[in-house]
Amino acid sequence: MKSEINAIFPTPVYITKCRNFSKKEISFVNKIKKKVSKNFGNSVSKDSYILNNKNFNKLKKELLIYVNDYFNTIIVPRNNIKPYITQSWLNYTNEGQFHHLHEHANSIVSGVLYIDADKSNDQIMFNKKKSSDIKINTDQYNLFNSTSWNFKIETGDLIMFPSTLNHKVDYKKGKNTRISLAFNVFVKGKIGNKNELTELIL
Repeated sequence: MKSEINAIFPTPVYITKCRNFSKKEISFVNKIKKKVSKNFGNSVSKDSYILNNKNFNKLKKELLIYVNDYFNTIIVPRNNIKPYITQSWLNYTNEGQFHHLHEHANSIVSGVLYIDADKSNDQIMFNKKKSSDIKINTDQYNLFNSTSWNFKIETGDLIMFPSTLNHKVDYKKGKNTRISLAFNVFVKGKIGNKNELTELIL
């Protein structure tokens, strides 16, 4: 039987390879590791504007290039808006630890850059906010019938997605400390339309 299946209203998950990290950046990340706050399941840097640190000046500029590519490719804004990174922080997850299911409020796009990750063990899981009221067991999961989806990740990977998308990290396997730099993105400029009474100047 010949048929056509179209995926309408898909949720974008932008994945790219960023780059290798300098010795200076790695040294800074390891230094921060000694000054963290306990999160629900793992640890997080006390500095929640970590990309404003001078040690990450170059990295922040590079991340903004990817952020702009996300907006220009996926959102394709009509008005002249400028996306910018708001908060940013480091996550440290050791063997047996996890990162609880969550989303990012007061943000349009969120990103995760992996500074230390092992593809054989490390992954990020995304979850649907609401499952169907009818449950039909399946023999083979795909993008249409799944309520969660995993992506294996490794050092240097950058993932960006709508901030409303639920995500988590299951219990960490492997001996490495999984280190990620998470950040949120908002915009400056005019969004909406004056005639439609939806105009908002930020």
